[in-house]
Amino acid sequence: MGQKARMKPECLPEKLLRIRNALGLSQTDMLRRLGFDEVMDYKRISQFELGNTEAPLPVLLQYSRIAGIHLEDLVDDELDLPDKLPGTVRYLGRKRRTAPVKNQKRIR
Repeated sequence: MGQKARMKPECLPEKLLRIRNALGLSQTDMLRRLGFDEVMDYKRISQFELGNTEAPLPVLLQYSRIAGIHLEDLVDDELDLPDKLPGTVRYLGRKRRTAPVKNQKRIR
């Protein structure tokens, strides 16, 4: 008995590439800007943009913050990115009262 494959956003790779290009960043610079340069190789950016692998949720969250868009705009195939990037969405979320346990495992 196998499990069905998980649904994946088809437009995500294209959106990630568009964000990086709109910001004028190389793959290495994008990885640094995302803040994952110490736990991930820059080649992963290419894999995300080509659709060979799907970016983990923390990476997608950082993409959306850097691009100034809602995470929903990034992952929903029925929504387009704004014409101008970075967008104007600013995140002022409430900070946690207790610090989460940090797991510094390498993201594969």
